[in-house]
Amino acid sequence: MFVSYLILTLLHVQTAVLARPGGESIGCDDYLGSDKVVDKCGVCGGDNTGCQVVSGVFKHALTSLGYHRVVEIPQGATKINITEMYKSNNYLALRSRSGRSIINGNWAIDRPGKYEGGGTMFTYKRPNEISSTAGESFLAEGPTNEILDVYMIHQQPNPGVHYEYVIMGTNAISPQVPPHRRPGDPFNGQLVTEGRSQEEGEEKGRNEEKEDLRGEAPEMFTSESAQTFPVRHPDRFSPRRPDNLVPPAPQLPRRSRDHNWKQLGTTECSTTCGKGSQYPIFRCVHRSTHEEAPESYCDSSMKPTPEEEPCNIFPCPAFWDIGEWSECSKTCGLGMQHRQVLCRQVYANRSLTVQPYRCQHLEKPETTSTCQLKICSEWQIRTDWTSCSVPCGVGQRTRDVKCVSNIGDVVDDEECNMKLRPNDIENCDMGPCAKSWFLTEWSERCSAECGAGVRTRSVVCMTNHVSSLPLEGCGNNRPAEATPCDNGPCTGKVEWFAGSWSQCSIECGSGTQQREVICVRKNADTFEVLDPSECSFLEKPPSQQSCHLKPCGAKWFSTEWSMCSKSCQGGFRVREVRCLSDDMTLSNLCDPQLKPEERESCNPQDCVPEVDENCKDKYYNCNVVVQARLCVYNYYKTACCASCTRVANRQTGFLGSR
Repeated sequence: MFVSYLILTLLHVQTAVLARPGGESIGCDDYLGSDKVVDKCGVCGGDNTGCQVVSGVFKHALTSLGYHRVVEIPQGATKINITEMYKSNNYLALRSRSGRSIINGNWAIDRPGKYEGGGTMFTYKRPNEISSTAGESFLAEGPTNEILDVYMIHQQPNPGVHYEYVIMGTNAISPQVPPHRRPGDPFNGQLVTEGRSQEEGEEKGRNEEKEDLRGEAPEMFTSESAQTFPVRHPDRFSPRRPDNLVPPAPQLPRRSRDHNWKQLGTTECSTTCGKGSQYPIFRCVHRSTHEEAPESYCDSSMKPTPEEEPCNIFPCPAFWDIGEWSECSKTCGLGMQHRQVLCRQVYANRSLTVQPYRCQHLEKPETTSTCQLKICSEWQIRTDWTSCSVPCGVGQRTRDVKCVSNIGDVVDDEECNMKLRPNDIENCDMGPCAKSWFLTEWSERCSAECGAGVRTRSVVCMTNHVSSLPLEGCGNNRPAEATPCDNGPCTGKVEWFAGSWSQCSIECGSGTQQREVICVRKNADTFEVLDPSECSFLEKPPSQQSCHLKPCGAKWFSTEWSMCSKSCQGGFRVREVRCLSDDMTLSNLCDPQLKPEERESCNPQDCVPEVDENCKDKYYNCNVVVQARLCVYNYYKTACCASCTRVANRQTGFLGSR
């Protein structure tokens, strides 16, 4: 009879399953026509009133490297979100109370992806784009079927970890989650607490919190309805009862034929793609009302054994599998880093590498990126260029170049790129060295007491600055060293006429000099050379004498006057005056009161413009003719009449001013 009833029941279930496509909806309680849905606490038909949102921020300042416990995720938690507040070199880790590492355990860093743990699926995200400031995160829908602990692998200052999850309140009905529920299983049946009741767990948590909180608890800020959980050291875990221990069952009522096992749907597929598995769900129900009853009402020996069934056997969509970034190619400054990006696809719980075109529906992540670990030291120019080492010709100039770190300290040159070092010495060309004729003043006495004679002066070619460069001469326009002079007419007097002394044989010290001595008779306008015997009654002047120009002293030399700055109405002209010793080097032994003038007025006459309409320049470049001194030729004087006339007028004014 019991067997017949069981067959009828199975037929009823089969009929119900076949009837589902007819249009009636199936609620979260797996009954046709039901409109019940699961609230955020995981309660089928719940209204969220019994939910508590627990949130806070772990801000504790950590000192030692290694694993540090952040927060406890209780059993039954849903909507789990654990997120670093911004990117750091720390890592989040997840571990069950049974000691099983779920993510980033045993100092091994896992790739971002999906990881099963605590009865739910966690999504591990680790943004690693250079431009991203987001931190790591664990996300899971829940509910969890055991207590989980979140840790931080501490390597640098804690940026803060935000945590949030939802649990049932103390007055809420228990979520309808079957024992040992798989990820995605429907909410059917009553929750069988694993190892201890909720009240026992809370009381034990409070006791453990008193044990473990030693004045260094992290800051946790929760909402009004939130509760805080004890903080434990990573190496300490509270004892946990074995999974197979359950509280003693109440007195079982007498089994009857009024109840039997019934398949109420199947678990959700373990994966959404790539070949997963699911199992039938059997519950104890009343034969006539089909209402669920405690399992003790049914014969446990008759409960069917759930057999695994494949589901969602189609391959998962291809995805980009992103590897870790390589080290930066440079220890300082702008470098490059690379990572491997592969197109992969999951099938039959295996991740396979496939052709890249299968991921063409997704934007491919960058495989290269710029990086900069620190700013390199750089070259700095500390001073401007010095003056050129010579006033004319080619010399050198220098400047100060230093290697400076990014904090401003001067460091060794090797820390900077020697290929980019600015020059700290270079040649400089100050142009050709100017040469000038330097002259002394004319002698005061004329060489003849009457009639025509000469006055003399010294002429020397030298640069207009002190230089060790060899002299190349001042050109062919050497100024005259003698000028005629006349002390008045002679009255037929016979006398010796002595010419000017030649230059001393040496520039300073004792030397000799010569002159020509002739016998002459001076008339009013002329003089007659006589035989020397005619002057024998007169003492003949010496034709040679010793000379001692200086002991080697110094005297004033000057250049010729420059052109007058104006051709009329008063201008000025200048010359350069130097005190030179006997060896023609600069000296400061000259008498300052005897120093020749270096500037004087010239061309004081009024300007009277004379315009000759027939005197014009026929060429645009007549200034070149003037500079080349070609105006002495009739052709150029006519072709450049205006320019040549102006020059002639200036020279006339110049000569007149002297």
